[in-house]
Amino acid sequence: MRLLLSNDDGYSAPGLTSLARGLQRFADVTIVAPDKNRSGASNSLTLEQPLRATQVSDHVIKVDGTPTDCVHLAITGLLEDEPDMVFSGINHGANLGDDVLYSGTVAAATEGRFLGLPAVAISHASHDADDFEAAVQVAIDIFKQLQHQPLPQDTILNINVPDLPLADIKGYQSTRLGQRHKAEAMIKAYDPRGRAVYWVGAAGPEQDAGPGTDFYAISQGYVSVTPLKVDLTHHDAITELSSWLPQRVSL
Repeated sequence: MRLLLSNDDGYSAPGLTSLARGLQRFADVTIVAPDKNRSGASNSLTLEQPLRATQVSDHVIKVDGTPTDCVHLAITGLLEDEPDMVFSGINHGANLGDDVLYSGTVAAATEGRFLGLPAVAISHASHDADDFEAAVQVAIDIFKQLQHQPLPQDTILNINVPDLPLADIKGYQSTRLGQRHKAEAMIKAYDPRGRAVYWVGAAGPEQDAGPGTDFYAISQGYVSVTPLKVDLTHHDAITELSSWLPQRVSL
């Protein structure tokens, strides 16, 4: 079994290196990841300039691009042997609810699924974590499960692990995405020449975070496992939309 690992925190991030050490006991692991932090890159793909891939060590390649670039290159020819599965993470900080729209970690897994491979995104609920033992064990559990029961073709798993010691985690919960309130206001500042600059505001607080959501599972000490569909079509709305649309294009 050949595993491709990527992330959005960069190729040397502790979460990624911890994941690689854990999974290499069970599979042939190769890291293809950004050369620097690319958090929030979402599914962006670099099209207007070439990408550089640099071999860091026998099983580690850094790319001067986005997480999606990394996975795309790896699967479409950068690696001599195509991988069998993609793991993205372990991200520093949770990817809950609306976060998945912006997350480079989730995007790397999505790209793997687009290109036909089973894919998992895994995140640690703390931005300051220095112990990834629990998250690594979760990844191992999920990897073993996927070997026996593969995912449906249009599904990836978005996994979030609470910031708790392994012994204190209560178990796994299958969840749906929660929802945040509107993001906080941007922050305006000025550079040394007096020109205005802007910082994107922090993500909004939890809004839809009740039982059944990923937010709730994490708050109760469970690992949240949310199945995400690659197909974004709102199928239940197609019939209603058809009756709403004008009969013809106006002249």
